[in-house]
Amino acid sequence: QAQLVESGGGLVQPGGALRLSCAASGSDFSFNAIYWYRQAPGKEREMVARIVSGGVTVYADSAQGRFTISTNNAKNTVYLQMNSLKPEDTAVYYCNTPRGVLQNSWGQGTQVTVSS
Repeated sequence: QAQLVESGGGLVQPGGALRLSCAASGSDFSFNAIYWYRQAPGKEREMVARIVSGGVTVYADSAQGRFTISTNNAKNTVYLQMNSLKPEDTAVYYCNTPRGVLQNSWGQGTQVTVSS
C-alpha cells in the first residue's frame, strides 16, 4: 500500500516562503490525485490545494495566488510552494490521496509556523 511522507515545514517570518514535499512510496502507488490539507490548533482540517493526474489544480480561496501545487512524477513527489506566508497559515500540513481522505487516514504531517 502506498505511503505518503510530508516534509519541508519549519519556522518562517511573515512574507516568507516554504516548499513542502510529499513523497510517495509503495509498489502500488498510482498518482491520480493528491490533496494538501492543513489543520491549525483548535480548527478543523481544511483542504488547501489539490492536483489531479491531468495537471488540473484547485486551491482554497486562502491559498489562491500564493500557493502552487506541482508534481515530479519521476520522483513520486508532490510539492506545495507557499509564498507570502501569513501567521494564519500556521498549521500542520498533510498530503493525502482521495482514498486516504475518505478513510480519514492521515500521516504525521509537517508543521509550518509563520511568526516574527
